[in-house]
Amino acid sequence: MRAAVERARPYVQRTPLVPVDGALLKLENLQPTGSFKVRGFFAAATALPPAQLRKGLITVSAGNAAQACAYAAHSLGVSCRVVMYETAPDAKINGVKRWGATPILKPRDEVLAWLANRGYESEPEVFIHPFADPHVIAGQGTVALEILDDAPDLDTLLVAVGGGGLISGIAIAAKALKPAIRIIGVEPTGAPTLHASLAAGCLVELARLDTAAVTLAPRRSESLNLAIVTQAVERIVLVEDPEMAAAARWLWREMGVAAELSGAAAVAAILAGRYCPAAGERVCAVVCGAGTNGINRTYSRSRSIATSGASAGGIG
Repeated sequence: MRAAVERARPYVQRTPLVPVDGALLKLENLQPTGSFKVRGFFAAATALPPAQLRKGLITVSAGNAAQACAYAAHSLGVSCRVVMYETAPDAKINGVKRWGATPILKPRDEVLAWLANRGYESEPEVFIHPFADPHVIAGQGTVALEILDDAPDLDTLLVAVGGGGLISGIAIAAKALKPAIRIIGVEPTGAPTLHASLAAGCLVELARLDTAAVTLAPRRSESLNLAIVTQAVERIVLVEDPEMAAAARWLWREMGVAAELSGAAAVAAILAGRYCPAAGERVCAVVCGAGTNGINRTYSRSRSIATSGASAGGIG
């Protein structure tokens, strides 16, 4: 992971760790392309031998990984194609095009079949898995290195979970540096991929997805991610879409931070009382992605993190 930091240093930001209402927010929404994903793709791409890198890059994504892969390829001067759901938001598709990459739009089932059947092996480019590549996981883990460098007395990290690349990397790094730290995952109730897998003790493929937080909604994770989460993550809590929208609205109103639904998920877990910190507990929530899809949704009133249902007197 420290090697990944050095390789990616010219291309990614050391994002701020901001105190608010007794908690800390790690603003990964301020990365190029608006999400933490650039860390993993630069870590993976810059680890390739030059001859491999010149072949170009290809990945599969609902949006954020697509833009990160396109940006990495652009920055490194190679070609890129991204297999995406045809229902992906226009902003994500246009973001891929803006960095000179080619989106390949397919129905969801075709995208999943292409990935499951290893269709990428017949493609000319080098495939980078968006969340189960070891170099990608190492790159995402650099988030935790920065957090604990800035806040070594931290007790708990809350991390949104899609496929599991971010929480896998963060869990490995954080536990290596501070074994007693708690890692709490956050998933939508409409896409409880790893929550269901942990309960079953094996990988579960969801039959149905029901969330607007599309970047947190894979039907299944991978064995590598499940093994790491099983070993290093204390538990996964679930949040509703309206709770993520409320958190996105709170971030905008209180801090001027534009987070998409997925990006606000970890904050939503605190605001909605899905995770209730103890008195004096030092908590950090990762704001993992930028966007506006939650800001204009219905939201009744602004709340303080410190008074949002914490059972033991808030988090400060």
